[in-house]
Amino acid sequence: MVKDTQHKIAIVTGGGSGIGHAIAEKFVKEKIFTIIIGRDDKKLNAAKEKFGELCSPIICDLSNLSLIPKLVKDIIDKYGRIDILVNNAGINMKKEFVDVTDEEFQRIIQTNITAVFALSREVVKQMLVQGDGSIINISSMASQYGLPKVIAYTASKSAIEGMTRAMAVELSPKGIRVNCIAPGFITTDMSTKALNGDPERKQKVMSRTPMGYMGDPSDIANAALYLANGEAKYITGIVLPVDGGNSIGF
Repeated sequence: MVKDTQHKIAIVTGGGSGIGHAIAEKFVKEKIFTIIIGRDDKKLNAAKEKFGELCSPIICDLSNLSLIPKLVKDIIDKYGRIDILVNNAGINMKKEFVDVTDEEFQRIIQTNITAVFALSREVVKQMLVQGDGSIINISSMASQYGLPKVIAYTASKSAIEGMTRAMAVELSPKGIRVNCIAPGFITTDMSTKALNGDPERKQKVMSRTPMGYMGDPSDIANAALYLANGEAKYITGIVLPVDGGNSIGF
């Protein structure tokens, strides 16, 4: 129970692995009480064991939109406020454009966009009561330039960036900052699986990354902490590439 203490309260979706795990770990180290939400109870509980008493796992499939209002209400009832929301959870699918079915496209849109909107909406209701808050959306290099065989993922991450700007313009006058991080190619299970099976794609990634290597999840976590805290109090509506220069590489 952390209600009415000095700790800020953060929510990190997809906090059981990869980038979300790294962000949650960074927040906890900075004494931010962090609620991690995901679908894999084993990963969430393992993260909880690692992070300790400043972390609480919640198992929830955010693509089931009907669960979101109660999820947020329960968090507010228990902890009293929500200071930070990191919308990190997302899914990907690599498939030829003409082979993607309507159902597959919609499944990615539901998880990567609609769930982000619904969760943000419910959290913002509480942040408006508080008069402050910070929301960080996680985008992708797929929104910065064209990538083949990931049409639904690309569409979803492009939408996230547009939604970030629209949210920032509407919510920042009310004390809620909204920003976005666009990770480059980061060493996670998802990226490793995608690139190791496609040597040509991996070579292309490395050749156009000026720094010459893939990033670490902690690089994204450091950026998230900066955007979440008071040092970034005059920053809102940005899309920050953390990519070793990949987005401007040739």
